[in-house]
Amino acid sequence: MLRFGELKKLARASAGEGKPLRIALLGDSATQLLATAMRGTFVHRNLNVSLFEADYNQVEMQLLNPSSQLHAFDPEIVILFQSSHKLLLEHAARPFAQKAMLAADRLSFIESTAGLPWMKGRKLIVFNYPEADDAVFGSYANKVPQSFAWQVRKLNCGLMDLASDCPDLYICDLDSLQAKYGRDRLFPANLYVSTDMVLSLDMLPLAAARAADIICALKGTFKKCLVLDLDNTLWGGVIGEDGLEGIQLGHGLGIGKAFTEFQLWVRKLRERGIIVCVVSKNDEAVAKGPFTGHPDMVLSLEDIAVFIANWETKADNIAVLQKILNIGFDAMVFLDDSPFERNIVRQGIPEITVPELPEDPADRLEYLYSLNLFETLSFSTTDADRTRMYREEAGRMAFSRTFANEDEYLASLGMVSDVSGFNAFNTPRVAQLTQRSNQFNLRTVRYSEGDISTLAADPSNICLALTLQDRFGDNGLVAVAILKATDDETLFIDTWLMSCRVLKRGMEAFTLNCMVSAALAAGFSKIVGAYIPTPKNAMVAGLYPSLGFEALGDGRYGLDAKSYTPLPCHITIKDK
Repeated sequence: MLRFGELKKLARASAGEGKPLRIALLGDSATQLLATAMRGTFVHRNLNVSLFEADYNQVEMQLLNPSSQLHAFDPEIVILFQSSHKLLLEHAARPFAQKAMLAADRLSFIESTAGLPWMKGRKLIVFNYPEADDAVFGSYANKVPQSFAWQVRKLNCGLMDLASDCPDLYICDLDSLQAKYGRDRLFPANLYVSTDMVLSLDMLPLAAARAADIICALKGTFKKCLVLDLDNTLWGGVIGEDGLEGIQLGHGLGIGKAFTEFQLWVRKLRERGIIVCVVSKNDEAVAKGPFTGHPDMVLSLEDIAVFIANWETKADNIAVLQKILNIGFDAMVFLDDSPFERNIVRQGIPEITVPELPEDPADRLEYLYSLNLFETLSFSTTDADRTRMYREEAGRMAFSRTFANEDEYLASLGMVSDVSGFNAFNTPRVAQLTQRSNQFNLRTVRYSEGDISTLAADPSNICLALTLQDRFGDNGLVAVAILKATDDETLFIDTWLMSCRVLKRGMEAFTLNCMVSAALAAGFSKIVGAYIPTPKNAMVAGLYPSLGFEALGDGRYGLDAKSYTPLPCHITIKDK
């Protein structure tokens, strides 16, 4: 983590390339140094951000006045920072009977802010409220609704409920940072008195990083895969030397407890949808031994999407892993107890995240918690099946090698697709795909669940969600197309994306066939698409010409739907 002084220097550096992302910061206290820390953090993460900082304590005026500087700036993301200390002063000034309404009043304000017509299509990030013990009631405050402790806890719980109901509202968890580092480190009483700052210089980088984590996720940049070493990382000891009985694992006293709790954390990540893989310098049979033979192993082989154990370098094996998973190196986190192995991987694969694990296994989990490596914007039931899907993909790859050519292999899979519009059941997954898909994504437009619901409700739009199932299993929802009417004859492909798990199976041809069929059924005769290049979607740069679209200029391509001949593929529509 960079210190504030380092972020201050970075804040004066050039931003990343591309169109600036417009972000506004509103606060009820001095936010100049928080804004500086944010600017430096954005530069450090190669985000091109134009940051508007409202004048001191002008939250309501900037939000509610259509002529305000905030409205003129037209931000895509609004960050709201209202401090616990100012909330404490408001609590103190209220008559005793009204103190019990503090949380409800603040929640009402945040809910009304999120619901402003002007906020439609924008994202709202709200810092939650670190607890502050005013010691008026002592521990008895937990029995008194009028106490500040009661109100701030109620407020934070209410914020979570509100965020679950408002798809464009995200909570930046400042309270969890205080829980880890302490209020004395977070709140600088001496600086507050002279400057009205409510975050210390030590905490500014951490608060800025938490906000940047959410913003990076909104931009589609987050971690999808955890790559693990085994010996002295997943268990204590060296399995090839110490044997099954000699490695350290278990819930009893001793260092084995640290490795068991680490495995519990990894399993929770797998359940959340993180792809868990193993890369180990070892004989495969020996490396797999603890997974099948040790009674205290938490993880099983079924938890591991791809297991690579051999005597090649770990950088080389991670490169093999990347080809199997078809995700970017920047979406991977590599954990290894060996400083030598960590440095080799960093040098060989600069894009991958390689945390500097503490030498003592007892310290590792708390360290990893502090990094917040796996920020996300969504969770769906499909996430829990991701490991199964990648294991099935490994089976497909092995099966494919038994065929003389790819066409025969694809024909043998028996692929079927359920094609539908957007609905309450698939909206979370559709939104997630727009946020996560980078490679097969023609325009890389990110949408929240609320955005998807709005698009689906517009009868002039054609919205398609496509699944894919074959003899090896169900891949779930893997492709999305959103077409918007530009006139009575023409549809524009606003969004066309596909999961990297199903590349090279003919899904792009099948999706286009479905788009044309839906367009004709709705009375449209022309389809126009556009390609917006990003650092990650070069693979689809020539997609439209390859599928029969004609260049129209300015990066746009047109297709005559009436004269279109369906493209051949081995995917059929699933019977309803």
